[in-house]
Amino acid sequence: MTAQPIPLNVGDSAPDFSLRNAQGETISLSDYRGKNVVVYFYPKAATPGCTIEACDFRDNLNSLKSAGYVVLGISPDEPEALAQFAADESLTFDLLSDTDYSVATAYGSYGERTKNGNTFTGTLRSTAIVDPEGKISHVEYGVEARGHVTRLRETLGV
Repeated sequence: MTAQPIPLNVGDSAPDFSLRNAQGETISLSDYRGKNVVVYFYPKAATPGCTIEACDFRDNLNSLKSAGYVVLGISPDEPEALAQFAADESLTFDLLSDTDYSVATAYGSYGERTKNGNTFTGTLRSTAIVDPEGKISHVEYGVEARGHVTRLRETLGV
């Protein structure tokens, strides 16, 4: 049995990370110090729920950017799969590869989940907002893909 994830709380320091994006470039959270960053975790590229959520971020990206937010999507997919997903869905924000689940674990976004009656271990759909000083200013676990970005924008006042 897998240990339960340890969630982050508002005010916690955001765990730094360096992951490869869809182009194979290394992207670090510290690259965005001084900015607000939406870090969202999703289980698998090109699956129905993850596509809905990614396209929702894509469709709302301009308003998030205008309000000073950068969006980073993190999944366990290899960079090649992320590149295909980004190309297929015209995604223009960085998708990052967390193949060993180390970043998802650090953010409390890795653990047991149930889908269609089957329980397995993997990335849990969640979102953390990192403020310009590198602290968690908002965090959500157990996120529903459909409508998530709309709810998030309301919470952020965007």
